[in-house]
Amino acid sequence: MSFLNAPLQNDTFLRALMRQPTEYTPVWLMRQAGRYLPEYRDVRKKAGSFMALAKNPDFATEVTIQPLDRFKLDAAILFSDILTIPDAMGLGLHFEEGEGPKFERSLQTEDEILKLQVPDMAELTYVFEAVTQIRRTLNGRVPLIGFSGSPWTLACYMVKGGSSKDYRTVKTMVYKRPDLMHHILRINAQAVAHYLNAQIEAGAQAVMVFDSWGGVLADGAYQSFSLDYMRTVISLLKKEHNGITIPSIVFTKGGGLWLDQIADIGANAVGLDWTSNLGGAREKIGHKVALQGNLDPMALFADHEQIRQQVHALLDSFGKPSVNSGHVFNLGHGISQFTDPDAVAVLVDAVHEYSTLIRNK
Repeated sequence: MSFLNAPLQNDTFLRALMRQPTEYTPVWLMRQAGRYLPEYRDVRKKAGSFMALAKNPDFATEVTIQPLDRFKLDAAILFSDILTIPDAMGLGLHFEEGEGPKFERSLQTEDEILKLQVPDMAELTYVFEAVTQIRRTLNGRVPLIGFSGSPWTLACYMVKGGSSKDYRTVKTMVYKRPDLMHHILRINAQAVAHYLNAQIEAGAQAVMVFDSWGGVLADGAYQSFSLDYMRTVISLLKKEHNGITIPSIVFTKGGGLWLDQIADIGANAVGLDWTSNLGGAREKIGHKVALQGNLDPMALFADHEQIRQQVHALLDSFGKPSVNSGHVFNLGHGISQFTDPDAVAVLVDAVHEYSTLIRNK
């Protein structure tokens, strides 16, 4: 795989994660390959279903590259889903229109839970093939991010069988049978680490753990049932591959109260949702880790000049980068499917232009 040695033409994103100097603030967007792009919708229609799209390396490569052809983004992110691991465990992932991901079966009995095992990574070959194919297609254009759901977020779906409004089913297990929940989480942490390491071996140049539901936990429970298992994942990750450093990002939606603790688990960067103050986060943890975020995705529904103002305000909040600080501009969560692509172009250009200006002041 000699193409993996292709020199990076734009390594700004990786340097920012490592808190090294950059000429401007790099930007990518969570869910940047998705339904807001008409070209994505065309490929999705051709594939026939979300899973058929995600499990086809050709389609996954095509939609991963699409936003890079439209916008001057500084990183690509693998097109996949956070729930591929429980699907490989045999729970049967599928998507229902308007309802999101669902599993054909959930973990409802003690016997089912105790039989749970780390899946054979061969079940996820389609993901690793997509990573390699995307890397080949990028040919050094920008870095490629691999990712997984966090152990806790995976468990939420595995126990409930889908998403939840009040998390009653999964929280009942947390409080009533914590032993069973910890068993699921131990298996998940091992699986996530194996999965991300396999993505790194296939060509991912950075990896991210999405803790989408960590913020629903109470203080104390968050540390025991989410944070500790992300720490395990990070401790097991490859820190370099073929002599190249592989930085890691962790993101807990709703995790603003615990930023100082999240920053201590060993990841290179911490993602922020839009409820956190970026300048305050920099003051609190910006000397330990790089920061990623954190524009409210709904800001993209404003007029173009207002979008620029929001970008400027966020970059001003972080301030001028200094030695040992790093910032990757992103949204505070995934981009809405109803977003106008022209608004994204305005956002990306504004980040590059204003962050360059700040550095030259």
